[in-house]
Amino acid sequence: MLVPQSDLTDNHQPMEVVAQPEAENTVENQPVEDPPSSRFTWRIENFSRLNAKKHYSEVFVVGGYKWRILLFPKGNNVDHLSMYLDVADSASLPYGWSRYAQFSLAVVNQIHNKYSIRKDTQHQFNARESDWGFTSFMPLGELYDPCRGYLVNDTLIVEAEVVVRRIVDYWTYDSKKETGYVGLKNQGATCYMNSLLQTLYHIPYFRKAVYHMPTTENDMPSGSIPLALQSLFYKLQYSDSSVATKELTKSFGWDTHDSFMQHDVQELNRVLCEKLEDKMKGTVVEGTIQQLFEGHHMNYIECINVDYKSTRKESFYDLQLDVKGCHDVYASFDKYVEVERLEGDNKYHAEQYGLQDAKKGVLFIDFPPVLQLQLKRFEYDFMRDTMVKINDRYEFPLQLDLDRDGGKYLSPDADRRVRNLYTLHSVLVHSGGVHGGHYYAFIRPTLSDQWYKFDDERVTKEDMKRALEEQYGGEEELPQTNPGFNNTPFKFTKYSNAYMLVYIRESDKDKIICNVDEKDIAEHLRERLKKEQEEKEHKKKEKAEAHLYTIIKVARDDDLAEQIGKDIYFDLVDHDKVRSFRIQKQITFNVFKEEIAKEFGIPVQFQRFWLWAKRQNHTYRPNRPLTPLEETQSVGTLREVSNKVHNAELRLFLEVELGLDLRPIAPPDKMKEDILLFFKHYNPEKEELRFVGRLFVKSTGKPIEILSKLNKMAGYAPDEEINLYEEIKFEPSVMCEPIDKKITFRASQLEDGDIVCFQKSLPVESIEQFRYPDVPSFLEYVHNRQIVHFRSLEKPKEDDFCLEMSRLYTYDDVVERVAQQLGLNDPSKIRLTSHNCYSQQPKPQPIKYRGVDHLSDMLVHYNQTSDILYYEVLDIPLPELQGLKTLKVAFHHATKDEVVIHTIRLPKQSTVGDVINDLKTKVELSHPDAELRLLEVFYHKIYKIFPPSEKIENINDQYWTLRAEEIPEEEKNLGPNDRLIHVYHFTKETAQNQMQILNFGEPFFLVIHEGETLAEIKVRIQKKLQVPDEDFAKWKFAFLSLGRPEYLQDSDIVSSRFQRRDVYGAWEQYLGLEHSDNAPKRAYAANQNRHTFEKPVKIYN
Repeated sequence: MLVPQSDLTDNHQPMEVVAQPEAENTVENQPVEDPPSSRFTWRIENFSRLNAKKHYSEVFVVGGYKWRILLFPKGNNVDHLSMYLDVADSASLPYGWSRYAQFSLAVVNQIHNKYSIRKDTQHQFNARESDWGFTSFMPLGELYDPCRGYLVNDTLIVEAEVVVRRIVDYWTYDSKKETGYVGLKNQGATCYMNSLLQTLYHIPYFRKAVYHMPTTENDMPSGSIPLALQSLFYKLQYSDSSVATKELTKSFGWDTHDSFMQHDVQELNRVLCEKLEDKMKGTVVEGTIQQLFEGHHMNYIECINVDYKSTRKESFYDLQLDVKGCHDVYASFDKYVEVERLEGDNKYHAEQYGLQDAKKGVLFIDFPPVLQLQLKRFEYDFMRDTMVKINDRYEFPLQLDLDRDGGKYLSPDADRRVRNLYTLHSVLVHSGGVHGGHYYAFIRPTLSDQWYKFDDERVTKEDMKRALEEQYGGEEELPQTNPGFNNTPFKFTKYSNAYMLVYIRESDKDKIICNVDEKDIAEHLRERLKKEQEEKEHKKKEKAEAHLYTIIKVARDDDLAEQIGKDIYFDLVDHDKVRSFRIQKQITFNVFKEEIAKEFGIPVQFQRFWLWAKRQNHTYRPNRPLTPLEETQSVGTLREVSNKVHNAELRLFLEVELGLDLRPIAPPDKMKEDILLFFKHYNPEKEELRFVGRLFVKSTGKPIEILSKLNKMAGYAPDEEINLYEEIKFEPSVMCEPIDKKITFRASQLEDGDIVCFQKSLPVESIEQFRYPDVPSFLEYVHNRQIVHFRSLEKPKEDDFCLEMSRLYTYDDVVERVAQQLGLNDPSKIRLTSHNCYSQQPKPQPIKYRGVDHLSDMLVHYNQTSDILYYEVLDIPLPELQGLKTLKVAFHHATKDEVVIHTIRLPKQSTVGDVINDLKTKVELSHPDAELRLLEVFYHKIYKIFPPSEKIENINDQYWTLRAEEIPEEEKNLGPNDRLIHVYHFTKETAQNQMQILNFGEPFFLVIHEGETLAEIKVRIQKKLQVPDEDFAKWKFAFLSLGRPEYLQDSDIVSSRFQRRDVYGAWEQYLGLEHSDNAPKRAYAANQNRHTFEKPVKIYN
C-alpha cells in the first residue's frame, strides 16, 4: 500500500514503502554487467539540535545521477525517524525522465555494528515520485536514547548503498510474447502467494489433479477453493495477460486486511494443501497431494547399554532445513539426521530399564516425488527479542543425491530400490528484511536448461547463474565507481536469497511433468471461462469504442420518488442510479426520443427533456428545457453544449405530464414567467422526508395560492396550515430558509429547478416532543450524522458496537454516549484512539482528554475520513491519568528466583525515589530495612542505576526493561579500594566468519576486593547464582572490554583489570561468565509496543 503525495497534508510528502513496489526492472536476457553502485556515509553532528522539519545530505553521484538523502529528524507526522532517497536535481531534469535504483538506507549503531538498522527497497524514480523510502524507519525513542548507541556525542551516522539499474520499459513488456508464460497480479502484499501458486501451477501433475476435482456450473469461484484454483490455473494456461488472484483469496475467506499482512509462505502452502487434500476426498483425484508431496521419517531413541529402541513414524509435506551454521543443503541434511546423546542429567527413561544413556535421531523412510525444502531464513533472536533474517551464503545443487554416502539419511526400513536423485525445479526468493520485503520465483517448467523468473505480473527468461548462484545469499563485493567517496570497495550484503526449493525425483519426472491440455478441463469450466473471456473482450471493446458513443442518463419523477428519503436527502437524484443509454454520437436527439418512447411507453410528442446544471453553490438542478432546434442535433453535439466540465455523459430530466386518466399528455407551454419547482414533504413524527411532486408556478404568483395543491400532494385537508422552506445548499454546511408565503416567488428569488420543502405547522407546545421539529433541523441532522464503529483497543479487529452520532458532537458528547453504551457512570474513564486508514490499525497515540473539539476531528486521518474509533475503559479518570506517568518495573526478589512485573503510576513530576517508595508497599522484601534501587537493563546489560532524585517523566520503559532489586549489604559498606563491577553471562557464535559475543540472562553487580583472585570470586558467584558444581566446572571467565574477551585464570587478580575508568559506557567493561544458555526464557518481553498484530494464516471455508 503506497501513500501518494497528494493524499497527505504536508505539501512535500515523500512516498512511503510498506509493501515492496513493483518488480525489479533489471535488463533481462543480457550478459549481466555489474551495475554502477556506491556507498555514501553521512555524519550529522548536533543532531538533536536540528530544528528544521526536513534535513538534506550533500549531493553524491551514482551511475551518472545525482542523489541525496532526505531525513525528517523528528519524523514525518509519525513518531519514527523518516528517511528517503531523493533525486537531487529532479526539478531541472527533462520532461518524462525516469531512473531505477535498488538501495538501502541505514542508521549505524556506533557501539555494536550488528545492531545497525538497515532497510532496503527498489524504486523507479520519476517527476511524480522523485523520492522514495521509509516513513517509519525506526522509533524516535530508540534513536534519541544515548544508551542505545545510535546517537553518540550527539552525532548520527547514516549510510546509503545505491545500485543503479538500466530501465526496461515496464509497461510495454509482454510476458506472454517474450516467454510464453503470464504472471499474477499482486493484490496488496500477496507476492509470496503468487510465487507459491506459480510453483504449484508448474507441477503439471498437480495442475491436472486440480482440473479433475469435481465442480459444477452452479458453484461460485469466490465460494469454492477448487473452482477458484481451476479458474486461476486455466487463465495462467490460456490468458494473454497477467491474472488476478482476488477470487482465490476470497475463496480462502480472507478479508482484504489479510491480503495486506505478509505471512509465512510455508504456512500458506500447508494450509492450501490440507484444504485441497480434504476437498479431493471421495473424488477421482483422492490422495494426489500425498502421492506428490508426502514423505516419511522415523524418529528413534536407542539405548546404548541395554537392548531397547523406541521408534515413531511421521509424515511430512515439506522439510525445514537450517541455514545458520550450514553452508549447503547437504550440510543441513547432515544436521537433520545428527545423533543427539542423551546422558548425564538428560538420560532417557526407558520402559523396564529406568534412566539410560541413549542416542536420539531422525532417519528417512521415504522421500516424496516432489520434495519441498523450506530454508530457515527467519528465526527468533532471544537476545533482541525479535525475528531476524539470516542472509548467510547457503548453496544448493542443481542435482541433489539423497542416497549419498551409502544412504546415510535413510532408515533401515527404507526401500533401497528407489533412487533418490532429485533435480531442481524451482527456487523461491525473498528480497528484503524481516518486516515485509518482496517475493519472486525462478522456475524451469519443463526441467530444461531455460529458467524463468516469475515476479508478480512480469515473467522473464533467466540464465542458470541468476537462478542458482545469485540466490545463495552472503555478501558480494561491489566495485567502487565514485573515487571521491570511501575509496575501498565495500561488501554489499545480498538481501535477496532463496527461502524455499522444490526438487523433482528423476525417476518420477516423466509422470510429474506430464501433458495437460483442454480435455483435462471440465466442459462447464471451459464454457464459464470462455464466457468470462468474451465479457472481458466485450468490455475492452466498449472501452476502446467509448469515444464513438455518448452515455445519456435520464432521470424521471419515479427516480426522485424512489431515491429521496432513502438513498439521498439533498438535491433531487443520484445520476448513477437512473436509466442509462449508450448512443452513437452521430445519432440525432429526435431518433433517441424514439428509443425512449419504446423503453418507457411515452409517445415522442409527450416528452420534454431538461438539461441539468451545476450551480455555483455545488448543487445540481434541472436548468432549462431543450429547444426544438437542439433536438435536431446529434447527441454528441448536445453533450458538448450541456457540459462545461469534461464529462462523457449527457444528463437529462424527462418531464412527463399525466392527464386525469394517468396517461401521458402534451407538456404545457412554458412561458418566460413559468418556474418549475420540486417539492419535498417532511414528517417530524416519523422523521421522514419524501418527494411529492413538481409544479409550474408564475414568478409573479405567491406561495399562498398553491397551498391547497401542496396539501393535496401530502394527503392533508385543503386548509391545513403548512410551513415552507427553500433547500438552498448543503456543502460545506446546510442552508435551508423559511419562505414567506405572502410575497411573490420572484421576490423570494425562486427559479427553475429550485426545491421547496414543506411540513405541517406545529403548535409551540408540541415542538418539544420531536427530536427534529422542522426541516432545517432535520437536514442539519442528516448532513452531520455518522455511524461510528467502536472497537475495544484490546481486540482491534472486531467491531464491538456501532453508534449513530453527529459529526458536530463535542469530545464530551462522544465519551458520554460510549459510557452510556457500556453502562459506565463516569465518562472521563473512557479513553479513545483514532484509526489509521493506511495501516488499518489504531494510531500509536491515544486522543488526549478534550484534545479535539469534535467527532469529525477524531475520525480524520490526513485527508481520509474513517468511521472507526477504539476505546479503553481506564481504572482512573483520563485527566488524572494524563498527569501521571505509568512505568512497568520488573522486581527481582533477593532470595527467591522470581520476577514480578509491577505497574507503577505516579504524578509526572515524581522522582525515582517516589517509585521505590511506592514499590516497597507492593513487594515482599527479604527484611524490613532493605533498600531498593532501580536499574535500566537492555540486551542483558545494565546501562544505568537511576539516582533517586531523577524525574520519572523522561524515563522510557517501552524499549528497555526497568529492574528493581534490593541493594546487597556488601555493596553498602564498600572499602576505599573495593570496586563494584558489572557481571554478565555470554556465549560466542560465529557469523559470516566473525566471532560475536552474545549476552543473555540476568546481569548483576558484584563487589570485588583489592588483590582478590578469580578463584575466590568464583566461590561467591557460584553461591549467589546457586549453580551445581558439575555445571559450574564447565563455565569460563573473561574480562571483556568493548566486546573483546580476555580469559582469566584462577590465580589472576581480577581488580587489576578494572583499573581503567576512561571507557565510554561502564557497561562495556565487565566480567563475563561464558556458558551455554539453557535457562527457560522469561515470560515477559521488555518492548511490547502498543499495537502489533500477526495472525496465523487461516483459510476459512
